[in-house]
Amino acid sequence: MEYLVALADERQFTRAAQLVGVSQSGLSAAVRSLEEELGASLFTRTTRRVEPTEAGLALLPHARSMLAQAAAGRDAVVRATRALSGSLRVGSEQCLGVLDVTTLLERFHRRYPQVEIHFAQAGSHDLLARVREGDLDVAFVATTEHLGSLSQTVLGSEPLVLVCAPEHPLATRGRVDWADLSGHEFVDFDPSWGARPVNDATCAAHGVHRRVRCSVNDVHTLLELVDRGLGIALVPRHVAAKPQAERLVTLALPEAGAPSWVVSVVTGRWDSGASAAPQLLELLVDAPACRGVEVTRPDGERSGVEVVAEVR
Repeated sequence: MEYLVALADERQFTRAAQLVGVSQSGLSAAVRSLEEELGASLFTRTTRRVEPTEAGLALLPHARSMLAQAAAGRDAVVRATRALSGSLRVGSEQCLGVLDVTTLLERFHRRYPQVEIHFAQAGSHDLLARVREGDLDVAFVATTEHLGSLSQTVLGSEPLVLVCAPEHPLATRGRVDWADLSGHEFVDFDPSWGARPVNDATCAAHGVHRRVRCSVNDVHTLLELVDRGLGIALVPRHVAAKPQAERLVTLALPEAGAPSWVVSVVTGRWDSGASAAPQLLELLVDAPACRGVEVTRPDGERSGVEVVAEVR
């Protein structure tokens, strides 16, 4: 069921296999075995894309329900056998894409209902400062800068793309060169957000002269301003796929020198007797996009199976 959901969500075998932590051939064989058992084709396969069939779409909600029930069952056992109290102070930048922080916190609360959760949402650089100062135990950020002595584990990355309104002069192009971006006005995130320094550095490196007309602290506001013609924007690929961006045109950036948007979990030093942060990191291993990630904790212990990337 997990393989079915991953393949239905990603619509291609390579990424789905990465998400569930198996080989592409193993995922393909498991899906074929399920199809043989059910006597129905669950996906149509082409060289570029995989699409659920009518039978696959019929099974999909039941598969999601089964996975949710399995997770709830594990949480119930933990709740009955490992009472935990204390507090959890966690922060996150908005709309990380690689990880759904609200779902993670929901599961943590279901498993450890006596833990008091304090959640803060802010730009990545502000969150790093709060972790460094001891105001937060854990932060989910989209930056690799200004880490200092903080422990960081990379959870995933994705490319940045350009979005613009359908009426914009660049909208008719399937791809743009760096020189095409010069002279255009931009909508961008506040400098405290992880994507803004990446955008500034990338444009400077490629000689793109731009004016940021609007700086925002909200993803949906950025997309609305672009839609209303106030500028173009460089955003992570998942932002361009949001429903609020449905009317916008998404353009790929040149592969040479194209920036990546990196999502990480960052931890500071916590009181192991009072903080429930280690238990939150344990749940990260079950997050679909974080399968195979081994999280380094400040106490030197590790959770997970395999290190994807780690920066000190």
